[in-house]
Amino acid sequence: MATPPHTALAPWRDPSLDPETRVDALIREMTLKEKIAQLFGVWVGASDEGAEVAPHQHDMEEPVDLDELIPDGLGQLTRPFGTVPVDPALGAVSLMRTQARIVAGNRFGIPAVAHEECLAGFAAWGATAYPVPLSWGATFDPDLVREMAEAIGRDMRSVGVHQGLAPVLDVVRDARWGRVEETIGEDPYLVGTIATAYVQGLESAGIVATLKHFAGYSASRAGRNLAPVGMGRRELADVILPPFEMALRESGVRSVMHAYTDTDGIPSAADDALLTGLLRDTWGFTGTVVADYFGIAFLKTLHGVAGTFAEAAGAALAAGVDVELPTVKTFGAPLLEAVERGQIPEKLVDRAVRRVLLQKVRLGLLDPDWSPVPPALENADTTTDPELLRGTIDLDPDSNRDLARRIAERAVVLLRNDGTLPLDPDQPLRIALIGPTAQAETAVLGCYSFPVHVGAQHPDTPLGIDLPTLHAALRSEFPAADIVVAHGTGIDDGATDGIPAAVSLARDADLVIAALGDRAGLFGRGTSGEGCDAASLSLPGAQQQLLDALLDTGTPVISALLAGRPYALGRAAHEAAAIVQSFFPGESGTAAIASVLSGRTNPSGRLPLSVPRHPGAQPATYLAARLGHASEVSTIDPAPAFGFGHGLTYTSFAWSDLTAEATEASTDGAFHLTFTVENTGDRSGTEVVQVYLHDPVASVVQPLQRLIGYVRLDLAAGEKRLVAVDVPADLAAFTGRDGRRAVEPGELELRLAASSTAPRLTTRVTLTGPVRHVDHHRHLHARFRTAPHTSQ
Repeated sequence: MATPPHTALAPWRDPSLDPETRVDALIREMTLKEKIAQLFGVWVGASDEGAEVAPHQHDMEEPVDLDELIPDGLGQLTRPFGTVPVDPALGAVSLMRTQARIVAGNRFGIPAVAHEECLAGFAAWGATAYPVPLSWGATFDPDLVREMAEAIGRDMRSVGVHQGLAPVLDVVRDARWGRVEETIGEDPYLVGTIATAYVQGLESAGIVATLKHFAGYSASRAGRNLAPVGMGRRELADVILPPFEMALRESGVRSVMHAYTDTDGIPSAADDALLTGLLRDTWGFTGTVVADYFGIAFLKTLHGVAGTFAEAAGAALAAGVDVELPTVKTFGAPLLEAVERGQIPEKLVDRAVRRVLLQKVRLGLLDPDWSPVPPALENADTTTDPELLRGTIDLDPDSNRDLARRIAERAVVLLRNDGTLPLDPDQPLRIALIGPTAQAETAVLGCYSFPVHVGAQHPDTPLGIDLPTLHAALRSEFPAADIVVAHGTGIDDGATDGIPAAVSLARDADLVIAALGDRAGLFGRGTSGEGCDAASLSLPGAQQQLLDALLDTGTPVISALLAGRPYALGRAAHEAAAIVQSFFPGESGTAAIASVLSGRTNPSGRLPLSVPRHPGAQPATYLAARLGHASEVSTIDPAPAFGFGHGLTYTSFAWSDLTAEATEASTDGAFHLTFTVENTGDRSGTEVVQVYLHDPVASVVQPLQRLIGYVRLDLAAGEKRLVAVDVPADLAAFTGRDGRRAVEPGELELRLAASSTAPRLTTRVTLTGPVRHVDHHRHLHARFRTAPHTSQ
């Protein structure tokens, strides 16, 4: 009897050999059809009875037959836990049984990679719903985000998942875009540092992280989803690409997802200069490039650069896309037939399958001791009735909830406060809680959280996690208060008939909390989320009318926003007693807001993107050149009501004693600054020191300022810290007229600031010497050191 190719005797099964040798040996044995089978996924849903997964049917795909596919192998399983609600233990059994079937069914015993969404936590029923990425950005705390990502990765890996489709590194260019909630903010340095930390955490747990969307998706015209992008190469190089570059250098990321976008007529999925020339040849990326869902087929159906699905497959493969997701459309029969006819070189298939198999080898999927049993089931009896396992896997333990709470608390941004906050929880106030998010459980969730993304299609299924409403959180936080509630208006229904009753309640109250914001959804089913773009940045529906009516009562109004993007708040920006902004803060979000209102938590969040003063002054970010700011020749003033990096606390800080070791440095040198930050208030608090660079004269137009570094300082009342910061000249680099990044000699201004609109200390320095060209090996960070301040 012949030895099966997938036994431990085969070289690809031998862990003592290097991965390249193992993979090359395997590829030599594979047929063309078997190789191509590793280059696509199939969209499936795990069974809530523990049976094998079932193919998911979607209106953008044709039905697949697993019995027909499995004998050739299978590259990926798409979203087994994130397609329908399934008990985690039974879903793990379902995935385990499917993997066993896949291994037994193909000649080489190769398992599939199972991938899931994890944008705000593992997108599975019963899993922790963390704050959305915009809240990660608001924390200005990479360490905390890294801790969260590691926890997410552990949960995913425990049930048999290998790859997570996160994080999003798109830099916000227009806040009307529906997917703003999925981004980290409007500054590339903030996005890069937070996203890199997330990837480090996910990868440390053994999960393949996926950078997306590469590249330019967020720069679509008019903030419309999946719309053309018309930016120039300098905006691409200096704003869009740096977060990806940082993550690739510093995180160990193993996958990248191409964007849907076409930029200046070139779709990302068919852009070999981007996916191969830059990503691999220049930056040295060696992992896999996966397609955004249906993105390869879109080369034919949306972009019109391919006449057939075979042409689309050939264009994507040649550009550097390795895996078609979410299911087989172009990399199946169309690709196979085109290669067999000689229309597409087989070497392109070999290049992609080598990358895919190298990743599988490094995941241990071809090792002789690999088992389909995931860690969470290792001590379970999976041979008996799967129903006995129901409820035995907890994806939302207390440790996760505590972590979600800490992130939510750190992400709450206090935009305005006239002294009304914090509120005394023991004072018997009459509080009127008015607005459409006051009693909505899911008001804290983004569009990629499981209860919104999938659960909304299964209204009879329990949410799977505890989601206290804002009303419930306030009752718990303020037991002495009499809290009365009114809806006022809906999120976006435009109804005004409830406003008079709300106003009546407000007049009789000591205080009003206006609970306003968004409803996350997909493709028009929400006011925020994928495919839910906004025509302007006015509050949705009649919420501004409600807010103005509450302000007219004369009762102090605290605006509490649960939203996926910033909104212009009209009069409230200068008339509200306080404004608290929270970007879809997850399952512990309402408790976090309540703790900030009471002062139990001293707010430390900072805006990851500007809050507009006027709803129609878009697109506008703080990263604007002189012509992007207010002028006498335009009637539109894009100045924000609250700028990037802004956030108040319940204490005060004084910055002083700025000293520059030298005010001149060569274009390959650095500047060394020291200064003091003191908590001058009567309670502990956090100051977020932000360093901005202003280049007054350059060979090409520059933004007036851009963030080049930041650090959080936790200071006790009366405490002083001496802060030292080293600023490499490389941080002044930008892309010049010739397309190369350069550090130019000349005068610079370094602004040490509490936000983009609140400089505290400023120094002018000068770079000397020749123009110096730098590449992707340049310094990316300022270096901070802090020490207790000692009086001389």
